[in-house]
Amino acid sequence: MAAANNCFALGEKSYVTQVAAAGDMVLVNASSAATLYVDVADHAGVQRAVVNLQKDLEGITGKKPVITNDVQSLKGQAVIVGTIGKSKLIDQLIAAHKIDVSGIVNQWDAYQLVTVQNPLPDVAQALVIIGANKRGGVYGVYDLSEQIGVSPWYWWADVPLKKKSSIAIQKNTLVQEIPKIKYRGIFLNDEAPALTNWVVKNYGNYNQQFYGKVFELLLRLKANYLWPAMWNNAFNVDDEQNRFLADEVGIIMGTSHHEPMMRAHKEWTAENGKWDYQSNKARLYPFWEGGVARNKSQESLITIGMRGDGDEPMSESENISLLENIVKDQRQIISKVHDKPATEVPQVWALYKEVQAYYEKGMRVPDDVTLLWCDDNWGNIRRLPKPEERKRAGGAGVYYHFDYVGGPRSYRWINTNSIAKVWEQMDLAYHFDARQIWIVNVGDLKPMEYPIEFFLRMAWNPEQWPKERIPEFGKLWAEREFGAEHAEEIAALMTGYSRHNYRRKPELQDPTTYSQLHYDEADRVTAEIRDLRSRAEALYAKMPADYRDAFFQLVLHPVKASAIVTEMYDMVGKNHLYARQGRAYANDYADKARALFEADADLQRQYDTELSHGKWQHFMDQTHIGYIHWDQPAANTMPLLYDLQPHNGADMGVAVEDIEPAWPQNAASVWPHQGNYQLARFDPFGKQQRTITVFNKGTKAYKFTARVSAPWIILSDTSGQVTSSQDIKVSIDWGKLPKGKAEGTIDIKGTGWGGASIKVAALNVAPLPQDYKGFVESDGNVTIEAEHYSQAKNAGQFSWQKIPEHGRHLSSMAVFPRNDRHFTDLSQAPYLEYTTYLHSTGDVSIDTIFAPTLPFSEGPGLRFAIAIDDEKPQVFNIVKDMSLKAWEDSVRNEMRKISSKHHIAKAGVHRIRIYGIDAGVTLQRIVVNTGGLFASYLGPQESMKR
Repeated sequence: MAAANNCFALGEKSYVTQVAAAGDMVLVNASSAATLYVDVADHAGVQRAVVNLQKDLEGITGKKPVITNDVQSLKGQAVIVGTIGKSKLIDQLIAAHKIDVSGIVNQWDAYQLVTVQNPLPDVAQALVIIGANKRGGVYGVYDLSEQIGVSPWYWWADVPLKKKSSIAIQKNTLVQEIPKIKYRGIFLNDEAPALTNWVVKNYGNYNQQFYGKVFELLLRLKANYLWPAMWNNAFNVDDEQNRFLADEVGIIMGTSHHEPMMRAHKEWTAENGKWDYQSNKARLYPFWEGGVARNKSQESLITIGMRGDGDEPMSESENISLLENIVKDQRQIISKVHDKPATEVPQVWALYKEVQAYYEKGMRVPDDVTLLWCDDNWGNIRRLPKPEERKRAGGAGVYYHFDYVGGPRSYRWINTNSIAKVWEQMDLAYHFDARQIWIVNVGDLKPMEYPIEFFLRMAWNPEQWPKERIPEFGKLWAEREFGAEHAEEIAALMTGYSRHNYRRKPELQDPTTYSQLHYDEADRVTAEIRDLRSRAEALYAKMPADYRDAFFQLVLHPVKASAIVTEMYDMVGKNHLYARQGRAYANDYADKARALFEADADLQRQYDTELSHGKWQHFMDQTHIGYIHWDQPAANTMPLLYDLQPHNGADMGVAVEDIEPAWPQNAASVWPHQGNYQLARFDPFGKQQRTITVFNKGTKAYKFTARVSAPWIILSDTSGQVTSSQDIKVSIDWGKLPKGKAEGTIDIKGTGWGGASIKVAALNVAPLPQDYKGFVESDGNVTIEAEHYSQAKNAGQFSWQKIPEHGRHLSSMAVFPRNDRHFTDLSQAPYLEYTTYLHSTGDVSIDTIFAPTLPFSEGPGLRFAIAIDDEKPQVFNIVKDMSLKAWEDSVRNEMRKISSKHHIAKAGVHRIRIYGIDAGVTLQRIVVNTGGLFASYLGPQESMKR
């Protein structure tokens, strides 16, 4: 583990080696370490970064390099760090043509690393790290730190430094990096109880000691922008040194979407009066003026505009002209305080929630102000710039969410974000020119390490992370943190648990989420997440001791915590179902649920006390079990459980797969208690075993017998003694079944009157054509994953392409490139074609499943067309229903479903075409319902393909 070689920056070519070749620059070897040089006149943040590089090298190699500000003392091997225009040595090397910085000069946040032979008379070789501005050199230094084996999360997740005895920089190294997004940052929000409790315990308050750790993390992740914690805190007041430290290290400070003019909401007190500009301008104007004046000398991005008090909507009586006057006065303040035109001071207007509606109704701000478009708090961007808006000098950005307090359900416990979803939405932002600001609400910060890194890596250079590299990111990340040996398995665990939580957030899960009756769904989902848990636990046991804390935080805890919650709700669901059916062992599942509820608490205690000697106590304080409305419960609350009192004797019950009521159906019914019990129809291409469970409703064992009415019905057991329960597996002997449809019965006798009679139906269809290739109807449906098309038609440069790992199932398909093109003529539109073999005829319906994307661009919405065979394509707008209920359903379920009706005249081969009309339509799967589709959360598993 400690000897892993490939610990370099994610997705970038390594320029570091442990075995120096001829011409390589030796950074550290057994006898020496290169001297680190930085000019005393350079930015303080650059000087801090060099000190951290010294610590990083010492931690990795055991040798502490010398830092010097004296050019004359440089000899042999050196690392020269400096900013253009701030470092005399860098400027001299440029003037002497020792280095060429034309690729980064005057470029925002750009940096360059280059190896130079004989840059100075006594220096044989040097690695020169050049920054184009106050942050560029810092990023270059931390780029080197990461390449030599220091994770950006070395402190925040206790990732060990990768020990080495020697380090060399490859000859001819040249790295030039310029970010594609100007402002890249995070928002610490919804930070109580977890983050706040941790901060108070360790720092007393949100002071410079705390923020110093945050700033360093951001810089190591190549971020530059922060909205600070604001629920019960004020960045500039809690510690007056906070803003000076931020500016010193190079972090640009802002305030959140509802805190204008560099003022924290908590700075506005009752003594100031009402938060109403129309009635209280006399107090608000100087309040805002003081905020801008206080931060005048620090690098800031000023939020303008106004929302209601405490992040509430403005009152309905507020009018656009008043809001425009507010912005006019704010700009007047900015110009006056900065003694220059407001156009020269960076500003942002966050179009959050109802503020976007003001914009849509005609409100405008000056052209130099950045429009910060927002998502719906669930990761779906509401709006992106129209073509004419892309010409604005201030450009546009996106405010995104990994965490949220609000409806339909608050979610802020652990990571529920799929990086594929992040990619899909932010790629749209990039291609629709929202490139000025990318900021993400990360909640407490710590549980979101994985998606934070992906978001910020993508923000630095979206083009470096095309969709094809989404799976690679997890492997590279795991390799950097834990070495190459288990990188693929760790990546699979990260993808697996985050997709599981993406499908249905833990806060939204309940005993009914996954079906106990259909498609083995609850059992299958629980088995999947249990498997991830067991694999994570097995890897944890293999981790070297010094890696276990990091592995626990980044991998094991989120996997195990997710598994415990899902399995607990599964056990509760089984307790409910079995109690309703009268199974005597229903209480066993109540006991299992209680044990899992305690396991959740035990896991939190482990996080608090055992992990890194209690370093992270309180980070799991967020409640997450027992929601009854949109907001969090006061404490984790065990779901309601049934306490069943079994009979004091032997009493037979019979449960039939896919049917909730068990035989006998209810106490009021009279003999023969037959009810309507029937197994789902069998066919040669579908499920080949179905289950009947004979169970005990009492405390004493009994015997049962089972008989079939036809020889083609096969039972795994025809008799037995039941203490608790016994499953009878039912299958079909297709050789004995006549062609066409046949029906029979299974009669089960035991205790009580009569016995249970279960109908069995089977359809023995003709064999498929030998040359058929495609999906086959089975169990009353055809279910197809989007990427499994049989053929595709492109439209010039436009084509359907796969987004790996995206969506609730396998992957998704979307039309690329993503731009303003709309296809009005379907004959010119790109399509996907799916080949199916249908045995059923007559009317069928097709459920087409899409990502819950919102209509973010100019045009009629998000349209697609669907057709079977040669019928006229039906055109649908995925977002036609923009009601609150439709939106809430889409974000709860992480998908939108469109149902279409079709007629099948004859059995045989049929083709389904899906046409892409508008950008952003992201297809996940197709489900053809021929009459046998059951209700479930995820739907059937994919049908058989020939």
